[in-house]
Amino acid sequence: MANPYAKYKQASVLTASREQILLMLYEAAIKFTKIAIQAMEDKQIAERGKNILKAYDIVMELHATLDHKVGGELSKQLEDLYLFMMDQYTKANIKSDVEPLKSNIKILENLYDGWKQAIEKIKKDNEQKGA
Repeated sequence: MANPYAKYKQASVLTASREQILLMLYEAAIKFTKIAIQAMEDKQIAERGKNILKAYDIVMELHATLDHKVGGELSKQLEDLYLFMMDQYTKANIKSDVEPLKSNIKILENLYDGWKQAIEKIKKDNEQKGA
């Protein structure tokens, strides 16, 4: 791995907190979904499929890491959303339809914003407790 950027990226993932990794996963899923939309609009079938698969895999990983014992009702709601999004990716790829991808971007961006706010609040609360 001679590429300095690749080394930096690997180091940033290896040193990231669980919360940072969660946000990175959402960012990547959003990015790959947007690339898939552009590829679909440009009639680049292979590029569309490759990026839908990357986004799908990320959502599948998010789904696989849910802890229903700890998360309770929230983890059940997230599970339903993740399953819905995986279905949307499949529909988009099979039907070459951009709408399911746009729907997933809205969901992913809402989840990203919600997690980011929750993480910032927890950090702020912890800093106030420590002060």
